[in-house]
Amino acid sequence: MTPRIAAFLTLALLAGPALAQDLQIGMKAAMDGTDPHQSFTANRNIQLHVYEPLVFQDAFLRPIPGVAESWRVVDPLTWEFTLREGVRFHDGSPLTPEDVVFSIRRAQATTGLRTYAASVRAVTAVEVKDPRTIVIRTRTPYPVLPSAMAVIAIVNARAVSATPDPDFNGAAAIGTGPYRWVRWRPGQDTVVERNANYWRTPEPWSRVTFRFIPNDSARVAALLAGDVDVIDTVPSALNARVRESERTRLITANSLFVLYMHLDQHRDQALHVTGPDGQPLTRNPLKDVRVRQAMSIALNRTAIAERAMEGAAEPIGQIAPPGFIGHDPGLAPPPYDVLRARRLMAEAGYPQGFGLTLHCTADRFAGDARTCQVVAQMLTAIGIRAQPEVLPTAVFFRRAASGGPGGEPEYSAHMAIYGASSGVASEGMNTILRTMNPALSHGASNRGRYSSAALDRQLDVIDATFDDAQRERETWAAARMIMEDQAIIPVFAWRMAWGFRRGLTLTPSGDGYTYAMAIRPAP
Repeated sequence: MTPRIAAFLTLALLAGPALAQDLQIGMKAAMDGTDPHQSFTANRNIQLHVYEPLVFQDAFLRPIPGVAESWRVVDPLTWEFTLREGVRFHDGSPLTPEDVVFSIRRAQATTGLRTYAASVRAVTAVEVKDPRTIVIRTRTPYPVLPSAMAVIAIVNARAVSATPDPDFNGAAAIGTGPYRWVRWRPGQDTVVERNANYWRTPEPWSRVTFRFIPNDSARVAALLAGDVDVIDTVPSALNARVRESERTRLITANSLFVLYMHLDQHRDQALHVTGPDGQPLTRNPLKDVRVRQAMSIALNRTAIAERAMEGAAEPIGQIAPPGFIGHDPGLAPPPYDVLRARRLMAEAGYPQGFGLTLHCTADRFAGDARTCQVVAQMLTAIGIRAQPEVLPTAVFFRRAASGGPGGEPEYSAHMAIYGASSGVASEGMNTILRTMNPALSHGASNRGRYSSAALDRQLDVIDATFDDAQRERETWAAARMIMEDQAIIPVFAWRMAWGFRRGLTLTPSGDGYTYAMAIRPAP
């Protein structure tokens, strides 16, 4: 089952053979790969139907028992996880501690644009204690290890190690989850089928098809026409059509995803940045904190959330959205102040501003391209002549990671949504803002190459603090350091919306995923 298991167990009681049927889900984002140890939202959404982690998560992504029925701290550097009895893979073989050890080690070793290596960066050893117990040792105290384990899919060691290049769209696609893998057709769909021998109550849906429909209007039209049963990412402009139809319903909920503007703080001469004469600037203005602060307060976050996103967002000025681990209720979004922003630009030596290309996704979430244009217009008001360039998601992330000279990140300013799969704000900070250190899996998605020794030390403190309340306070301190230095520019927290046909119920999840396990025939 997925990390939302606790919220869905009562719904599962409604399932039964008489209700068995197919379920069609329309998704905006398409899978781009099948390896469960490669990190991408659309991939993980579907893979969690097939593969399960040791630890599940509640609606706000806080850790709860999963394939591991319990865990305990042996000492600050040692944890024990106890497996449930009776959990079996789709091929009928029992889940063993050896499969867990293999999966964690594989997640550590997996390379690519997006991996989960940062979540297991502190792990130095994974050992089998007995037929139901795994021992995990860490380099330093790591109190959020249970949350980190929630993102590591447990795979079948025998099936995956059978070949040097395992086929996760075929023989290697064996998990313990409520659904079995059938197929993935790139750009079209993914199909899974019910696991009749699931260790919990089997699902009511015999077959689930995830259809990739990136166009918002087409996705909504498919729902209204009855071509699909459920859709994700309903744009606000089309909410009324879904809500008012006699055939469909609409539900909205907060998610952990935040839209950030990432800025190049590494290169002395930034790419895609020009002076008043249109020629490349000889120095990088984004390395000046006053410029970064000016860019932040030039944004009317309320207008962006209400107009560009048409109410499907909430202004934010920190890493964690309300309700999620690490959110500081006392840290408000920066106030909108164009006059002060212009003064800061002048103080930094750019009274005439400069030219800038702002790169954004075109199809990652409803409103991304429109938001990019609105933000560019707001920056122009303080002299930054921003030109928006929107790209398909797959192209965007490839260039963001390694499209520049020497395989470095290409963009000087780009916007993308991000949310740590663990649901822990400090883990997000480790991924997008900690000084990049591949050996320690720090800063894996730090595309602006921000580096602060003070923030790194504060993240070390958070990593070593076992008391939950104290760790929360230390996380708040880190969030304030980030905003004072304007290490990154948070814009808004994304509010998710789903449409579904009448006769169904849907339980929203804080990660914004669309789970068949959260969809049930209405009682």
